[in-house]
Amino acid sequence: MKRIAVQGIAGSFHEDAALKYFNEEVEIVECKTFTSICELIDKDNVDYAVMAIENSIAGSLLKNYQLIRDYHLRIIGEIYLHIQMNLLVCPGVKPKNIKHIYSHPIALQQCIEYIEKYYPKAELHESLDTAGSAKLIAEKKLENAAAIGNLRSAELYGLDILETGIESNKRNYTRFLVLSKHGNPTEKSNKASVCFEVGHFYGALAKVLNTFAENEINLMKIQSVPILGKPKEYTIHVDIEWDNTENYDKAIHQVLKSATSLSILGEYKRAELTVQNQ
Repeated sequence: MKRIAVQGIAGSFHEDAALKYFNEEVEIVECKTFTSICELIDKDNVDYAVMAIENSIAGSLLKNYQLIRDYHLRIIGEIYLHIQMNLLVCPGVKPKNIKHIYSHPIALQQCIEYIEKYYPKAELHESLDTAGSAKLIAEKKLENAAAIGNLRSAELYGLDILETGIESNKRNYTRFLVLSKHGNPTEKSNKASVCFEVGHFYGALAKVLNTFAENEINLMKIQSVPILGKPKEYTIHVDIEWDNTENYDKAIHQVLKSATSLSILGEYKRAELTVQNQ
């Protein structure tokens, strides 16, 4: 049975993503931090990990880009998860009782419009993950608090659901990467995550990006990540897609001539994103 490391506990969105991606019986290994996930992979204590990399509301998780590089991990897949946030409370708690709201900082950010409208005076408490917040208020039987999390957390920890879909954007998605220590290009790969650095001169970055365009490579995302200890210097992360593998190979070889460094973090099959109409 595959061992999959995720950030969070049972009922977390990371667990949801792992179960959906592998679609088989797996052993979920709970981790408190993203760093501990990477350490488990590095020590071969798990087979794979699932790690959030970006959200349609909160944006990119820059630290996770750095962790993937620092631990020399390989991206072998991706999955998009529709994120619906819900207001969870202990049985019997009414909206008027809520003075405190617990959740992961990103989840709080995704629901800030709802919170400011209906609970402007509530004290917000950041926790390691959404499921942990649900478990906390359930175990402590907090009668003046609510947690923001998914429906599975309510089921697992015996909470009532006061309101569903409280996220600011109903088309709220998180993209998760599937990571391995020993990754090979996935069969029928048509997407890659690449990072590179370029020199400090006019047109250096544009030359690399134009190389992808000239070879009919679709640039899906570009993200600059500051290089620790090197002010004003950045690593450029890009996600690219292609229909013709020969074009991809040609583009990579050409980029090698223009970039000062180039790393292919993973070649894998792109995930489908089904937009929810809500």
